[in-house]
Amino acid sequence: MRVGVIGVGAMGKNHVRVYSELKSVDEVGVCDLNAAAAKAIAQQHGATAFESVDKLLKKVDAVSVCVPTPFHAAIVRQVFAAGKSVLIEKPICATAKEAHELMSHAPAGITVGVGHIERFNPVVAEIKKIIKKPLYVEMKRHNPASARVTGSSVVEDLMIHDIDILLNVLFPEPCSIHSAGNNDVCSVLMNCGSIPVALSASRKSSKKIRMIYIEEEEFTIEGDFMSQEVMIYRKPGQYQFEAERYVQENIIEKVMVNKLEPLKLELSTFIDCAKRGLPFPVTPAQAIRNLETCEKIRASFIS
Repeated sequence: MRVGVIGVGAMGKNHVRVYSELKSVDEVGVCDLNAAAAKAIAQQHGATAFESVDKLLKKVDAVSVCVPTPFHAAIVRQVFAAGKSVLIEKPICATAKEAHELMSHAPAGITVGVGHIERFNPVVAEIKKIIKKPLYVEMKRHNPASARVTGSSVVEDLMIHDIDILLNVLFPEPCSIHSAGNNDVCSVLMNCGSIPVALSASRKSSKKIRMIYIEEEEFTIEGDFMSQEVMIYRKPGQYQFEAERYVQENIIEKVMVNKLEPLKLELSTFIDCAKRGLPFPVTPAQAIRNLETCEKIRASFIS
């Protein structure tokens, strides 16, 4: 299959790298307004650089759109007009309204997916298999400041990953939202049914954190998205006081996680779906709902 990557910024470069490593991909094409950058990344990975999006679309079967978010709608419309399958990097568009309008132009017979990469982290699938009746859920996504992101708040940049997992994997029912923060730091408390959920995200941290914490009646789960490790803490076998200190003995289990690169799984899944004409696991409808939730959160802390 012939695949193209439109936009070779921080994320686009990774798409080119991974596509070049997949056996299911025969040729990789790249295109960027910065022609020199496109040519350099093409030479590095044995791809072909194209002068324009139109020329690229004539030579490929499917594309990843990795341009800055404000340009998603315009580029994807070109892809739709060419009748090619497309994976749109998150968020799907700058606004949910724009995304709804864009998807009204999607032609039949193609695969349209959205790149919420953390959905493909093996930690998510393992935790989904373990949880039964959560009592409390907490997710943290903190990052040092980065120059790679412009034009979006920390909610659309970082927290949207946890929103996607929360709404589309753990709790499909509606959640009430209470939030506080600004463009760089945000804290959210949700009630998913009767279950309190706490989310936090920051672009001002001195430590990179990607974690999920879930409490149930009989055990507690901790997951690290970066190390791809999951730990289960069972109820203590005994409680006691020693030298005026409270002591408990927990049973700790380390879950066997099949570690892999989430982007590689995401892109190989996209190629398979495009070849077979199947829906991508992260649908435009889910991505729009994620973005609508982001907008509700921002509206709460901006007002």
